[in-house]
Order: sequence, then structure tokens, then C-alpha cells
Amino acid sequence: MRLLRNKGPFYIQVKNELKERIIKGVYPKNSLIPPEPELEKEFGVSKITIRKAVEQLAIEGYVEKHSGIGTKVLANRAVSKLSKGQGFSEYLLSTGYTLKKGNVTISKIDVSNHPVLSAHFEQDCYCIERIYTLNDQPYIHFTHYIPNRFSLSLDPEMFKDSLYELLYENGVYFNRFQDEFGVDTPNQKIANLLKIEPKPLFQRTRYSYDINEQLIEYSIGYYNTDIHKYVVNLNV
Repeated sequence: MRLLRNKGPFYIQVKNELKERIIKGVYPKNSLIPPEPELEKEFGVSKITIRKAVEQLAIEGYVEKHSGIGTKVLANRAVSKLSKGQGFSEYLLSTGYTLKKGNVTISKIDVSNHPVLSAHFEQDCYCIERIYTLNDQPYIHFTHYIPNRFSLSLDPEMFKDSLYELLYENGVYFNRFQDEFGVDTPNQKIANLLKIEPKPLFQRTRYSYDINEQLIEYSIGYYNTDIHKYVVNLNV
């Protein structure tokens, strides 16, 4: 594979290529990636560059080096490791809460009629809406927008499990996320689904990018923190 100087540091290009192979199953989970000399020859770079690329993959949770054995693939999921902290859903489940998804709808949207969406997408997109209940109380409303260059089912039942895993199975590969937090008042439709009167709520806006830095998901979540506050646990 030929690396290009105008595409950024070589170790990042190597890391991204290896990550894509892991996600696509070229290097299956629990297998070993090719040894350093083989990767040096393929990419035409130094041993230091390969080692730095593999170190980045290890930091992101995709591989682990074993002395005398090689580098083993630990995870090949679309979302291997969002951060060094515990996910909010995992936190709720670990503390004894019951978290369920429901009220799923999916449709296609003409972004030209939506100034905010047209600023992020050049083409029409899918709109997926879901409600999360916490101990059977409406707690979070999510709206996800996905470019229609990906072929997704219009069957709402398909979106009651992990959205990111489903997108991965349909060729959507995530590289990084950018979350923004604030406070906003949802519209009447969302308020009705959350069974509240319209009022300022905690809001999370997420931008999801692939390895080419293309935006492949834009989502907005409203949390009724009267039921439970948003908690972030970080490991140190």
C-alpha cells in the first residue's frame, strides 16, 4: 500500500488501514496481525512507524501485544473503545436500573428542507428516532441522522438493539466521536414522547466520523434528568 505525505503522518495512515482491516474482518478477533517485518515491507516504512501505529491501536482497544507471540486482535466492533471511561448505559445497568429501547421510527429526509441537516450532509439522509426508558419511565429521546449512501432497512424492529452494531453490519465504520453538551427545550412532539411539558433539558449532540473524517452520523439526545442525572465515570 502506498502512503501519501499529504494525508498526514505515516503512522496514522498505517493505523487507520490496520484498523479498517480489523473492523472488516480481514484480521479476525483473536487472530494475530502480520509481524512487524511484513508490515514494514508492505507499507514501505520503518520499524518505528509500525510500532507507533500498533501502539495507537492498542490504546484504542483493538489489539494487545504479547511477548514472543505477536500482536493479537482484541476487538473488531464498530465501536471498540469510546473512551477510557465507563459508558453511561453500562453505568445505569451496573447500578441495577433497567434500560430499554422502544418507540422506534425510521424515515428518509430531504435535507434541502432542513437548514441544520444540509449544513452537515450533502445528500438526503435517514432519520431514526428512539425512546429509552429507565425502569419503564421515558428517559431519553434520541434522533439519529445517517447519510443515505448507506443502505439501511426501513423496518423499525431492526433498530431496537445496538444501533452502532447494526450500522457496522451495513458497512458504516466509526473512527471517532465528538460529543457536545448543553441545555435546550425539545419540541412538543419529543416532550409528549418523554411524557413531560416542554422545558429545558440536558442535551447531547454527537458527531461521528469514519477514518476519512467524513461525518457518518449526527445525533441529538434529550435526557430527562429529573429521573436520573447524566453521570460520567473516568478511569485514571
